[in-house]
Amino acid sequence: MGTIFNEAFLSDLVIVLVACACTVLTRALPFVLFGRSGSPGRGVLYLGRVLPPAVMAILVVYCLRSTGFAAAADFAPQLAAVAVVVLLHLWRRSTLLSIAGGTAVYMILLRLL
Repeated sequence: MGTIFNEAFLSDLVIVLVACACTVLTRALPFVLFGRSGSPGRGVLYLGRVLPPAVMAILVVYCLRSTGFAAAADFAPQLAAVAVVVLLHLWRRSTLLSIAGGTAVYMILLRLL
């Protein structure tokens, strides 16, 4: 007859404890960094302004990295989807609409071409 503290129980317990520690750390970290005042420093404000466009640029490069230019069918869906995303975002300033519209155009053109 085995004990209640077998290897599977202990490994599950360690996983739960690590998850709890990570949750408490991520909840407490802003208060440790910024104190109770709640006003972030200039560095954090700068990163908040600069990082979103930088991440979007990296994602665009990543998504288009394997685009071939041998035939129009190779690059037309990607180019059209990027154009739709840009136009929708300039028109409505809605990230969700831009991504959904670009994805829809890309998927439709993949099926048609």
